Amino acid sequence: MNGRVLRIELRRSVAPWAGVVVLVPALAFLYLLNGAWWSGTTAWTAQWTPLALWTRSLLFYLWPLAVGLGALQGLRDHRSKMSELLTSTSRPARHRAAILAGATAITLASAFAFLVLVGGVQVLAHTEYTHLGWLPISLVGALSLVAGAVLGMGAARALPSPLTPPALAMGAFVFTALMYMSLGRTQTDTADGFTSTEPNRVSLLSPTVEDAREAFVTLSASVHVGQTIWLLGMAATGFALLVAATPRARLTALAPVLAGAAIALLVLPADARRMYVVDEAAAELVCNGPVCVTKTQQVQLADLAGPGKEALRLLHGALGDQAPASIRENTAVLPEGSTPQWSRKTVLLDFDDDIVAAAKGEELTRALIAKGMVPGCTPVGWSGFGGDEYAQTVAVGWVLGDLKPLRGTPASMRRKVEAETRPVWKKLKALPRSEQLSRINAMRAAALSCKGSPFDVISGGASR
Repeated sequence: MNGRVLRIELRRSVAPWAGVVVLVPALAFLYLLNGAWWSGTTAWTAQWTPLALWTRSLLFYLWPLAVGLGALQGLRDHRSKMSELLTSTSRPARHRAAILAGATAITLASAFAFLVLVGGVQVLAHTEYTHLGWLPISLVGALSLVAGAVLGMGAARALPSPLTPPALAMGAFVFTALMYMSLGRTQTDTADGFTSTEPNRVSLLSPTVEDAREAFVTLSASVHVGQTIWLLGMAATGFALLVAATPRARLTALAPVLAGAAIALLVLPADARRMYVVDEAAAELVCNGPVCVTKTQQVQLADLAGPGKEALRLLHGALGDQAPASIRENTAVLPEGSTPQWSRKTVLLDFDDDIVAAAKGEELTRALIAKGMVPGCTPVGWSGFGGDEYAQTVAVGWVLGDLKPLRGTPASMRRKVEAETRPVWKKLKALPRSEQLSRINAMRAAALSCKGSPFDVISGGASR
């Protein structure tokens, strides 16, 4: 590819605008809308892997834009009525196609790289854990924009109509939507009877990815390989359509994308648990005595260690040998809708839990006591407020001798929490010590097994 010709193409074509059209909406989406990408340990500026996953998830909208912009660029010769003149020159068609595709590819890849760079600068300020495991996620994202644009160029060259760009953009959007909502999802039933969905192999043909659930969850190597094969086949078909001059050549040009899809489906994992996997290095524990966090959250350890050790001391004083002996960040990755799994001897901590995220110092000690007594049985990925939270409040009040709502309790619920828990707490404190301990142990057994209602047990009613 001639560098001077490429520079002219970049100056005089609409290729630079393709990068602007991709970059500006992406930044506007991230900065102007308040969503899950701004909160907790999986914020797009908190850790490297969430940064890569959140920017990849934007391809749900950006990839159709890239396909449409590529198609618009592919119509340039047809709009200027120069197609016959250009085919009569001695320069090979593949050279012209390479300049056309290269200019747009450079601007789109640069725009996506700049988007990642904006987030990366902020990630550097927020975490001590650096690694390169996130890089393949972003590289495949950039490749998907390039491949989509080249495919759009080739399709527009083969079907030179003003309707081609909007039709391709809409078709690409429908494709990503179907992969995210129906064709790319498989309905499953959890052991508890809840119905949920999980991504299947076909969904991995989409350039977008699932939202970041945990800072240490990433895409597996087989996903990167399979998606790269599929996208290279897509780009090869687009380039072949750009240089094809006959109907037969255009039909032959479809071979790379079909072969790429077939090979990719053989490489991509069929089991959802092999698509999104735990990054073992990121999930490695860093400890201060009995208090441990993952490497991704090691910056939190200094603030957690003191309140954590105090919580363990208080729990041991209240429960004796039945008390947990350690605190560690929860690294279990369970299917959405499944029941959480808890340990009797270890307090499993999630920094995104409402009562933990909102607490510091003494309030954090209260929150950790609450998680040690009643960790909560809301199905994974769901949200709610009710019996478990009431039981937590009573249990912490029993351990510390005073009753008040936990930090992180919604303001609209504080009065209701007080009304529901204070009578139960007073009734519990009025019992003999041995009976108090019996009820607390029964409540904790129900809470840890997620069988029955801890609040019913602590209230003196039957477990259900």
